[in-house]
Amino acid sequence: MSFRLTTLGAAMIALALSQAPAFAKKCGNNSAGFPQWVSDFSKEALAKGISQRTLNTAFKDVFYNTKTIWADRNQKSFKLSYEEFLKKRGASTIISQGRKKKAANQRTFANIEARYGVPAGPLIAIWGMETAFGSFQGDQNMMSAVTTLAYDCRRSAFFEEQLYAALQLVQKGQLQPAEMIGARHGELGQMQFLPANYLKYGVDADGDGHVNMIKSSVDALYSTANYLKAHGWRPGAGYQPGEPNYEALKEWNAAQVYQKALAYMGREIDK
Repeated sequence: MSFRLTTLGAAMIALALSQAPAFAKKCGNNSAGFPQWVSDFSKEALAKGISQRTLNTAFKDVFYNTKTIWADRNQKSFKLSYEEFLKKRGASTIISQGRKKKAANQRTFANIEARYGVPAGPLIAIWGMETAFGSFQGDQNMMSAVTTLAYDCRRSAFFEEQLYAALQLVQKGQLQPAEMIGARHGELGQMQFLPANYLKYGVDADGDGHVNMIKSSVDALYSTANYLKAHGWRPGAGYQPGEPNYEALKEWNAAQVYQKALAYMGREIDK
């Protein structure tokens, strides 16, 4: 009897597998296979709960983004020396403008620190370095950038996760594809969140029912503080190299020169 049940179970599994849709997505390193990949991915996404309406909306104008591929292969700024990096990023301007931002928004930053334990300095430094305080958030179609990198063979698994997150942002009504204009790797908003982090750590701080880090600086700042807290930020602890909260800053960006610059600018703004 046990053998018969086991055999029956195996047969049922085999039948289920034979009837399950097969999605043979094939990554590529040029534009040739991109349309077919998008088609295959769409079938897979439907099976995972992404609606046809969302897919139609998100992929309506999607294209293989050669600028994204170029940027992915030519990330040179993090190879600069610390001094060169500070100069290239305009550290002195970020510090001077950052102090003004802090003074003009004291209540916002006090509320953020009370809630998350993160002071104004590092948040403002990130804001300044990523988008010059929201003034330039990128000029690339985010859906195309993320879809291109999901198709590209170099880091396809990582960016497939980002693509699913981007589709969920659309499906949940948080953002519309037309407004999702960002950087060449799909970073989005005033703090340049990748879609998965946007979905996971985004905060509707202004209470309008949507997490919109593109238009709302308050949403962007609260979301960044939420991200840092989730990555180990300890209220009242220092964030310079060797201090406890420097580890949380390291989670924001893997480049050592960026981490060191962020800690320096944050400290100068917080003085």
